[in-house]
Amino acid sequence: MRIDIISAVPELLKGPLDHSIVGRARKSKKVEIVVHDLRSHTTDKHGKVDDYPFGGGAGLVMTPQPVFDCIGSLKKERSYDAVIFPTPDAPVLDQQTVNKLSLLGNIIILCGHYKGIDQRIRDELITLEVSIGDYVLSGGELPAMILVDSMVRLLPGVLGDAESALDDSHQDGLLSAPVYTRPAKFRGLNVPAVLTSGNHEKVRLWREEKALQRTREIRPDLYRKIINKSN
Repeated sequence: MRIDIISAVPELLKGPLDHSIVGRARKSKKVEIVVHDLRSHTTDKHGKVDDYPFGGGAGLVMTPQPVFDCIGSLKKERSYDAVIFPTPDAPVLDQQTVNKLSLLGNIIILCGHYKGIDQRIRDELITLEVSIGDYVLSGGELPAMILVDSMVRLLPGVLGDAESALDDSHQDGLLSAPVYTRPAKFRGLNVPAVLTSGNHEKVRLWREEKALQRTREIRPDLYRKIINKSN
């Protein structure tokens, strides 16, 4: 997989891309990630990539020229399966979408900034818009990193345990069951006996029960979807 990230503030992306799972995936060539400075594609002599919105209003808007030129230059080098724009006015990103994206070959992520981006960019260039929640951030760099991390960890060979990602919350529509590790007894707090019983079927049933319970209590919206599917 290759991921091209376009940003007006590329410095914000340096740290997260070089460490932990994403950093190791890059070093082992499981994924190629290239960050592009949007300002290097502007024709404005002052390096501007934003301007005031037509019709008035507060804030600045990212102009179309540098984005069109940057994405155009990338598409001359290779074809892309998706051009993604993280934005709060879009469907919320879920695990099923991430699963599908992780199967793609080449992806562009455009990081918004300021008040937003010119609608013509969204109309002509963007193929998928996703939100990471019902709140607003200063730019799209953090959502881009969430996208990258969520996709890269699913790539073959990235996680040490191939089954680890399959047990994550939301993979089956439910939140995960509680997890415990050694020691079995700690400051008077004991691990549930079923988990140390050695009975794999009882453990499986316990985890299913707890996953349903947690989902019902914490995310009743997800629980209702599960119940509706089973009816």
